[in-house]
Amino acid sequence: MQDEKTISRDVTATIVPYGDQVVIPAQTRVIITHRLGGNFTVTWEGGMAQILGRDADALGEEMPAAAKVNGPTGETAGPPSEDAVWGALKQVYDPEIPVNIVDLGLVYTMDILESEGRHEVRVDMTLTAPGCGMGPAIAQDAKYKVEQVSGVANAEVNIVWDPPWNQDMISEEGKMELGLI
Repeated sequence: MQDEKTISRDVTATIVPYGDQVVIPAQTRVIITHRLGGNFTVTWEGGMAQILGRDADALGEEMPAAAKVNGPTGETAGPPSEDAVWGALKQVYDPEIPVNIVDLGLVYTMDILESEGRHEVRVDMTLTAPGCGMGPAIAQDAKYKVEQVSGVANAEVNIVWDPPWNQDMISEEGKMELGLI
């Protein structure tokens, strides 16, 4: 659903697909093209960018539930649930593709490790193309969302290139979402 908005205050955004930061000034007209994983993909005269959900107010929007967090919970909650970590990863999107990184087949491994009562999550993921400038922003979003899972003290997200990603790695649900089946 595309929705035209006027930015109410200066807002920092990430240029898609390059990953560079830009400030979109107040009173700029934008079109919201995607609302994914608690973030917004917008187009405007400067191109395409991702605005984080925490800046929803600048778009005149409510902060999406997927963007609301209470901060890292640390080790006091016991070990994190594997399902909860996968659920957090399913809230991460490439701003150009309306399918989460898990269903795109971008997440290769997810391990929950324990050391001295603290639980760390390590994720190896890839991107659809090696030249994707959004890689660091997508990895940072994954780290942020995983660290919000109860019991996770820290998350490490690594971008890897082996094996190379291909469309066969997309889940059936993802293929349906993209109209590939």
